[in-house]
Amino acid sequence: MLQTIKRKFIGDKAFYHALLVLIVPMIIQQGITNFVSLLDNIMVGRLGTESMSGVAIVNQLLFVFNLSIFGGLAGASIFGAQFYGKGDHQGVRYAFRFKLMYGALITILATGVLVLFHQPLISLFLTDTGSGGDLALTLSEARQYLKVMLVGLIPFALSQSYSSSLRETGETKAPMVASVIAIFVNLILNYVLIFGHFGAPRLGVVGAAVATVIARYIETGYLMYITHANSVRFQFIQGAYRSLRIPADIVKRILITAAPLIANEVLWSIGTTMINQSYSTRGLTVVAATNITSTVWHLFCVIMFAMGNAISIIIGQLLGAGKIDEAKDSDNKLLFFTFVLHIGIGLLIALCAPFIPMIYNTEQAVRDLTTQLLLVSGAALPFQALAHATYFTLRSGGKTFITFLFDCVFTWVVSLPIAFFLSRFTVVNVVFIYFCVQFADAIKVVIGILMLKSGIWANNIVNEK
Repeated sequence: MLQTIKRKFIGDKAFYHALLVLIVPMIIQQGITNFVSLLDNIMVGRLGTESMSGVAIVNQLLFVFNLSIFGGLAGASIFGAQFYGKGDHQGVRYAFRFKLMYGALITILATGVLVLFHQPLISLFLTDTGSGGDLALTLSEARQYLKVMLVGLIPFALSQSYSSSLRETGETKAPMVASVIAIFVNLILNYVLIFGHFGAPRLGVVGAAVATVIARYIETGYLMYITHANSVRFQFIQGAYRSLRIPADIVKRILITAAPLIANEVLWSIGTTMINQSYSTRGLTVVAATNITSTVWHLFCVIMFAMGNAISIIIGQLLGAGKIDEAKDSDNKLLFFTFVLHIGIGLLIALCAPFIPMIYNTEQAVRDLTTQLLLVSGAALPFQALAHATYFTLRSGGKTFITFLFDCVFTWVVSLPIAFFLSRFTVVNVVFIYFCVQFADAIKVVIGILMLKSGIWANNIVNEK
């Protein structure tokens, strides 16, 4: 019995070595990115609760744009990974072109919406509860920050197109290096421009936005240089810009696969934003505390995000090569590894929860609330990590409509109604509301495991006609 369980859920040394080679660069990249985001958060927080809340609100709106980009690129990436597993570099090139055109379209749409409707969107998160905080100042800070951040939408879409295509070929080092360079540029410029050091003007939240935009352009430039300078290795880039032609059948297949993913990411991000808006009805203290909690949570969850990408790549390449049974076996081991590892990471969050808020220059009420939210986050993390890994497994086989139901519909039918009704029609503590929303993912885990056991996700989609 024990041997059967071990054989099913635990891999050999070669399996974990291959996994570590793939995920360590992504962990380093994402870890440094999120650590610097934490430092950025602390620096902006030194300007005051209103400045920190204004930046957090804008980033919540930009989160919808980011996820919209990820959704469309993810649909093309499913084909890119399987085309590469098949050895079809022309197919990878077509997937890359699709990403470029999709990214340009979403950037234009997002810019238009944010320019025209930024004030009412920001105001959704500003509720006067009498708990303190200058709402007018928060709105002003948010508007100034957003104006500059709009300039960074173009390089963001472009860098994601390049980095995702490189990862599909197994190249994770270049995206990692690009990200490390960008985040250190961002960190240094934040220090200089937010507070006006070394003779620079003190720009406050505008300085934070300028630093982010400059860093994004540098990251994009590096990725483009590395990719084009190594065109022999990255064959998909050869002739990628000679035309934007993509065979109609491939466009159709990518769109059919990507449409549920795009809808999922857009609607899920809107749903998540509305959940945070529900929390915000309890005042600026909650806005600040949830912002800190989210930033810290992302720092601790770098392995979870790296495992999601690893599952997409490993399982996608195995499916593209027609190794269906090996893909199922590898996925069992990857999911088990993810769950066990995040029990430990959840405990680490709980241990750090009382101390992390102390590094912020904010009110004691914000610190106390942040500690409680972090304790809840740590307890829920193993379930969220397993649900995350399950989502990427289903997606790797092209079952994107199922992932739409699994992720987006669940958010709108379960998580959002919990946050909406408890925040507006009860007087329960916001910590209890947060607890209910976070642990709702346990239901998703049960649904996901049942779908994985059915085996309906294990498909080779690049050979389908």
